Amino acid sequence: MNNKKHVSLKDLAEELGVSVSTVSRALKDSPEVGEEMRERVKKLAGEWNYRPNPFAISLLKNNPRIIGIIVPDIVTHFYSSIISGISDVARKNHYSVIITSSYEQYELEKQCVEDLMNIRVEGIIACISQETTDYAHFESLIMQRVPLVFFDRVCLHGRCSCVVADNAESGKAATEHFLHHGAKRIGFIGGANHLDIVKQRKHGYLDALRQYQIPIERELIVCEKMTYEEGREATRKLLALPCPPEAILAMNDTLAFAAMKEIKEQGLRIPQDVALIGYTDELHSNYVEPALTAITHQTYEMGVASCNLLLQHLQKNQSPKKVVVPTRLIVRGSSVKSPFSKIE
Repeated sequence: MNNKKHVSLKDLAEELGVSVSTVSRALKDSPEVGEEMRERVKKLAGEWNYRPNPFAISLLKNNPRIIGIIVPDIVTHFYSSIISGISDVARKNHYSVIITSSYEQYELEKQCVEDLMNIRVEGIIACISQETTDYAHFESLIMQRVPLVFFDRVCLHGRCSCVVADNAESGKAATEHFLHHGAKRIGFIGGANHLDIVKQRKHGYLDALRQYQIPIERELIVCEKMTYEEGREATRKLLALPCPPEAILAMNDTLAFAAMKEIKEQGLRIPQDVALIGYTDELHSNYVEPALTAITHQTYEMGVASCNLLLQHLQKNQSPKKVVVPTRLIVRGSSVKSPFSKIE
């Protein structure tokens, strides 16, 4: 009996002393193979728990029908929800997906691209890492005419399709919410400035301040890496100012929860001393105390839109498209410290 974990057509063929093609035809009940041989092949396949490998079969047919996904991490609800949207659309269209993670590292992101190309994916859906400033590995895909769609953190504008949130609009809406409830000194915690998503959300924040004629103070803006520790440090910097902010806008869930932890550890109250708004999902926003006011993404819909775009590119050669998926500001306990009092 074969003790290999994965039994191949070749293993069956060698045991029976026939060709791989004969085994393959027998398993498909091809009339080109005699009934006795078909029975022998099926009997051995059952005894050895043979299972067809769809990837290997598709490669043999030179028709992989595999979509590659590159995400910065695979543990957060944000990315797992987007992956769910991609996977559901792919499955309905008879595609398989392979998920890879850059772990927010440029070199690993390049390796992800190489690995996916080595297994001959038909197209790639990607969100770039925080470290990525050189896009040569993605430009190479464009040169090879490999369909490529970016989501959330995007690059190569105008050359690739992308799916994004309404970043500038949401940043402005969150800032206006603070202003409407009496806060004038508003801090902004973001990520690396080379990322388009940081630029856009910061632009919305600054646009709201200008519209309401609030002086822009550079010391209230801290943009470093989007990690928990960097979020804690950024909040410490803001709270240590001679005149600390009355409110803080944190541009992703990691930074929002880091800010909440630091504010509490300094003995301050949310929202009475420091109001807080983050970008996160419905589930985790309600797990904390107070519940977090947040810009909520339609993550599953972003995944659906990303996969639909890629499928369109696979079916025909079309120009790059940009899809904007609206966000929602969900008001909870962390942001309202006074009744509505719109600033004139």
